[in-house]
Amino acid sequence: MPVRDATPDDVEDICLLIEEHARYEGKDDLVLDRGDMTKHLFGPEPKAWVVIAEVDGEAGERVTAGMALCAWTFPSWDAKPGVFLDDLFVKPEFRRYGLGRELMAELGRRTSGRVEWDMQMGNAKAEAFYASLGGKPVEGWVKYRWLPDQE
Repeated sequence: MPVRDATPDDVEDICLLIEEHARYEGKDDLVLDRGDMTKHLFGPEPKAWVVIAEVDGEAGERVTAGMALCAWTFPSWDAKPGVFLDDLFVKPEFRRYGLGRELMAELGRRTSGRVEWDMQMGNAKAEAFYASLGGKPVEGWVKYRWLPDQE
């Protein structure tokens, strides 16, 4: 099952996957700006990157089945670049084919450091999937968020 780097031609599929993921998580009103997404992923100073999972469609064409949207991190105490996985989503009809594992394996191949992500509490399926990969919650740390434009 091929996994490849996204290109600007994939922006529509990337946005559709993120919007579908939002609906799956209960946020029905998310609509992304395709122009902003193109600029932030493929502009002169990209802020993130995407890996696409594809499958063969019924007519032999390649079909986008899932994706991982990531950004580089640099944890100072490790002194190694790492990957922050912001969004991992495989369309429900393509689950149980190993695509999530393939996407995660690709992220692991891209770093000598750590791969980290957040997971919504109460998502038992995601928790079981990540645990099956050897992923563990980070004990003793609390996630904070600051939105300076909203003060």
